[in-house]
Amino acid sequence: MDRADFAPSASLGQLARRAAAFAGARSFFHERGVMEVDPPALVNAPVTDVNIHSAEVRLPGAGARYALHTSPEYAMKRLLAAGSGDIYFLGHVYRGAERGRLHNPEFTLIEWYRRGSTLERLMQEVADLVARLAGRAFGIEHVSYRAAFLRETGADPLDAPLEALAALAAKLGLDAREIAASARDELLELIMGAQVGPRLGRGRLTFVHGYPATQAALARLDPADPRVALRFELYAEGIELANGFDELVDAGEQRARFLADQRERARRGLPVGPIDERLLAALAAGLPACVGVAVGFDRVLMVAEGAQRIDEVLPFVLEHA
Repeated sequence: MDRADFAPSASLGQLARRAAAFAGARSFFHERGVMEVDPPALVNAPVTDVNIHSAEVRLPGAGARYALHTSPEYAMKRLLAAGSGDIYFLGHVYRGAERGRLHNPEFTLIEWYRRGSTLERLMQEVADLVARLAGRAFGIEHVSYRAAFLRETGADPLDAPLEALAALAAKLGLDAREIAASARDELLELIMGAQVGPRLGRGRLTFVHGYPATQAALARLDPADPRVALRFELYAEGIELANGFDELVDAGEQRARFLADQRERARRGLPVGPIDERLLAALAAGLPACVGVAVGFDRVLMVAEGAQRIDEVLPFVLEHA
């Protein structure tokens, strides 16, 4: 076996900077009085989100099927409902069907929750963290999802007819004839990922807010405009770095969304797992009003180092794990 096969994909200098970034992140939250938590990676219920694929795990001697967490969100919300106070997680998460320039199935996430705060304050805190980890300040842009979509494509994501979105998607290589009326979000997500997102955050941090209500996931809808969700994403150099929510605290609404996700997963021929009843019980017991965000630690390092592939900032990628 030659050195190329056993050596890390990142340089030793990059691994030293990665270690310093870990320490910097923990110092950042310690200074702000946010407690680190260590939720389990093995969970009983996979996520229902149609765009995220949980890795299934079977344990010898255990009859049930488990999944590796794609995010610590469900467990952290249970801790919040139990009275933990503001908390953060820094560690590994796992997602299937993800390997490429920006993806490795095992990666590092920073996720935190603030009670009684706002998305505006959370976005500033995210910007402060990214600046700390990157070792430099950034200019900041705030733009609505609708405005970003219009600016980059000329189409209104909230009002454009399905045919117009299908025509845009077809230019990106998708066979529009296969798109059903129920798959509007598939078109929006494809266009956002292939055309809009890569143009955002050039030389600055761009926060995109006001996502369509159909993409709310675990976020509240905007009382002033129920067509949009109280959700943001952060882009830098065309790379999505973060996803933040004004968190939904209504157990009944969250159950309805989970069931809708299950129906859509079945329609797409994706595995359909059980709903996380413990999360719903935590919401019913009383999740405090809060905002939360997940930041891709490895991608922040990519931006900081000017790396073109995630391999350049990871010790070992999947093929050499």
